[in-house]
Amino acid sequence: MSEKLQKVLARSGLGSRRQLEEWIKAGRVHVNGRIAVIGDRVEPEDRITVDGKKFGGERKKKPRCRVLLYNKPDHEVCTRSDPEGRPTVFDRLPPLRNSRWVAVGRLDLNTSGLLLFTNDGELANRLMHPASGIDREYAVRVLGNVTDAMLRQMREGILIDGNLCRFSDIRRFGGEGANQWYHVVLMDGRNREVRKIWQSQGVQVSRLKRVRFGPVFIPSAISAGKFHELKPAEIDELRKYGRGSR
Repeated sequence: MSEKLQKVLARSGLGSRRQLEEWIKAGRVHVNGRIAVIGDRVEPEDRITVDGKKFGGERKKKPRCRVLLYNKPDHEVCTRSDPEGRPTVFDRLPPLRNSRWVAVGRLDLNTSGLLLFTNDGELANRLMHPASGIDREYAVRVLGNVTDAMLRQMREGILIDGNLCRFSDIRRFGGEGANQWYHVVLMDGRNREVRKIWQSQGVQVSRLKRVRFGPVFIPSAISAGKFHELKPAEIDELRKYGRGSR
């Protein structure tokens, strides 16, 4: 039975379908000696090469899906390598054979907390797709006076960079003086969206940590820079979110 080329490649953990579609467009993938194009379908006996190297992923049997929960520290970048030599979120992950870890989304340099990795590119693609509607919860420490009117505005929505951005939930979690902690929930994962929403109200974010992605919470026992592998039942629950069903 034939399958879409990018789906076969993603299943091995080479990357998300979106990344692999870019590889195909760039001419990095060949099927039976010819340059592949988007929309190609492949049979198990077809010969696939990526960057001139024979594709060694399992074609007939899907490998066991693995998912890691990583507690990202501040100042790690979400790329495999960094030209400035900064530490990356991939540095401390366990090695994989014949595949690689794919990050489910990303956190910016000064944001810490929960980041998921999987060897299943298809799962990563579904979890990152906007149609999944997966909620993300953050713990935010802000500096400034927060009024009820500001909280109401952030719930109702603010136009930022041409997009309507809003928190689906905001809850105060204590603090002292001008420094206050809140937990906020987003349905999207746009770049620096949490910070931008608070900044629209003239409030400075002094610390930001993601504590939940869909059904997955960061355990208190997992310190910064450490990872934890999800159990099969936890992965099954995550898959339900990836199908947009909750």
